[in-house]
Amino acid sequence: MTTLKIKNLHVQVEGREILKGVNLEINSREIHVLMGPNGSGKTSLSLAIMGHPKYKITEGQILLDGEDITNLETYEKVRKGLFLAFQNPIEISGVKLSTLLVAEYNRIYGSSTQPLQVISQVKELSKTVGVSDSLLNRGIFEGFSGGEKKRTEILQMLLMKPKIAILDEPDSGVDVDGLKAISNAILKLREENNTGYLIITHYRRILEHINADKVHVLYKGKIVASGGMELAKLIDEKGYEGIIK
Repeated sequence: MTTLKIKNLHVQVEGREILKGVNLEINSREIHVLMGPNGSGKTSLSLAIMGHPKYKITEGQILLDGEDITNLETYEKVRKGLFLAFQNPIEISGVKLSTLLVAEYNRIYGSSTQPLQVISQVKELSKTVGVSDSLLNRGIFEGFSGGEKKRTEILQMLLMKPKIAILDEPDSGVDVDGLKAISNAILKLREENNTGYLIITHYRRILEHINADKVHVLYKGKIVASGGMELAKLIDEKGYEGIIK
């Protein structure tokens, strides 16, 4: 069983403390949902876990299966089985999406699989999330709609088969069909690969398709509440004011 453990994590950005002692433990197959008002530190937590240089960890640890990976480079964390789907992935012109996927696959698995073999896998997986073949031949996220970006990142996740996946607002900017496809892909990988998840969201929409094992509320850099699906329902009914004391 894989375990990602966040212990007393404090993070600064340009000298200002953003996260103030976050504790979290995610095991294989578990789905954790992180909610909270804008500016509470949700995206900061995801980027700090993955080693973004802007987010300075001043205290605490990030452990993967007992190994301290706090200060590893991002690519090393990815190789060890972490994955992050960004809230707003950037466009990169001049490099085909298919080229990126082949490079990522070979970097993670340390192999030199022929590009056509990888692309064959990609095309098969793309059916799961509704990514058209035409997108594979375009620049990375170039001219993609919000929903196409989200579907494509989930496609990357299916290809990489991470131990723990962090998904930053996978339900943002997607229509009903897209949300259903993304949710099915999340559940598919959990069943086939035992992947554990940290899903960041503002809404309960995705929870109409996925049952979370744990729901957490992050507020002003701290987790102030944790519970089950009933916590998400309470937030929906009363807002964050109803649970933030």
